Amino acid sequence: MFTDLVSEEAEAVQANQFLLVNNGEGVVIDPGGNMTYNELSLTMRKYIAPSRLDYVIASHADPDIIASLDRWMSSTPAKLVISSLWARFAPHFCKLGKTDDRIVSVPDQGGRLKFGQTELWLLPAHFMHSEGNFHFYDPISKILFTGDLGVSLVHGAEAASPLDSLNPMPAGMVPFHQRYMVSNKILKLWLRMVRSLEISMLVPQHGSPLRGPAIGEFFNWLDKLACGVDLMGPEHYQLPQNRI
Repeated sequence: MFTDLVSEEAEAVQANQFLLVNNGEGVVIDPGGNMTYNELSLTMRKYIAPSRLDYVIASHADPDIIASLDRWMSSTPAKLVISSLWARFAPHFCKLGKTDDRIVSVPDQGGRLKFGQTELWLLPAHFMHSEGNFHFYDPISKILFTGDLGVSLVHGAEAASPLDSLNPMPAGMVPFHQRYMVSNKILKLWLRMVRSLEISMLVPQHGSPLRGPAIGEFFNWLDKLACGVDLMGPEHYQLPQNRI
C-alpha cells in the first residue's frame, strides 16, 4: 500500500495505490493519475520488475484511478482490467492503439482473475459510486480493496494507520458516503454479499484501512445509512440564480 504519493500541498485528493505480488508476478490496483505515476513506478521496483506486471486493475474509470494509464501501457506489458461499461472509454486516456488487445473487460457479475499461483476476486460494487464498479478480494491476505467505499479524508501517516474503531468516526467519512454512495438499497445488497467473506482488513482508495472491530462497525453503519438519492428532493433540482 502506497499512501503518500500525492503531496498534501497539491490541489488533489489523497489517494492510496496497491501492489500485489505472487510467485514473481504482480498486479497494481487503482494506480492513480500522473501525480502518482513516477513515485509509484520507482517504488514498486523494490518488489517486482515492471516486465513482470500482469495487470493494472481499475475499480472504475475516474481520473484518480487510471489517468496515468498511457504511461503504464508504455512502460509495462500489463493489461487493463476494468468493467465492461468502461472498457471502451478507457482508451481515451491513451495514445491511439496503445490499448489494442490489452483490455480485460469484466462483466457485471465479476469473476476471478488468475495471476501468479493465486486468484484475485472481482466483486460487483456497482453504483458505489460508479455505474460499473468493482471491489477486489485477495483470498490469501483476506484483504478487501473497496475503492471509494470506506473512504475517510485524512493524509500522510494518518492514512497509513489502520483504524480499529469508528468511535469517533474518521474525518469526512459521513458526508463522503452520504454524497457518493447512490442509495441504501445498494449498500444492503453489497453487505449481503460481503458478510460471507473472511476479511482481515478493508482498504479504501482514500484514507485509512479498517480492521478488527472497525469492519463490523462500518458494516452496521452502512446498513442504516441514508445516502445519494435517498437524500435528494425537489430543492436539489431548481434553476440556479447565483453567479459563480
